[in-house]
Amino acid sequence: MSEESTRVLLVDDEVGFVEVLHKRLNKRGFAVTPATSGTEGIQVLRKNDFDVAILDLKLEDMDGIEVLEIFKKMVPEMPVIMLTGHGSEQAARDGMEHGAFDYLLKPCALEELIEKIDQAVQ
Repeated sequence: MSEESTRVLLVDDEVGFVEVLHKRLNKRGFAVTPATSGTEGIQVLRKNDFDVAILDLKLEDMDGIEVLEIFKKMVPEMPVIMLTGHGSEQAARDGMEHGAFDYLLKPCALEELIEKIDQAVQ
């Protein structure tokens, strides 16, 4: 699958982070749809199809694991990459147990994230 056609759902409550990552991934040809809360992410997923989701573990309105579980019920085959701050690696591993494709520690290098996205959609 080429990057041009990869549809990415980006869910993170850090608006600045979302804006920067959205721009950087769009420049690389990804079709990124941002959501700044778990609730918004779920609403966006109801109306659109995505190849992969990037989901922050710590959201203000919901727990990232909770959002992951809902995503997995809605679209079981969609890979979800969890993002987590340092110190929450155990929580990220819990995410893997709940069906996450993989996780990355924030801040992560753009190249590392793109590589994970490519692996997830293969």
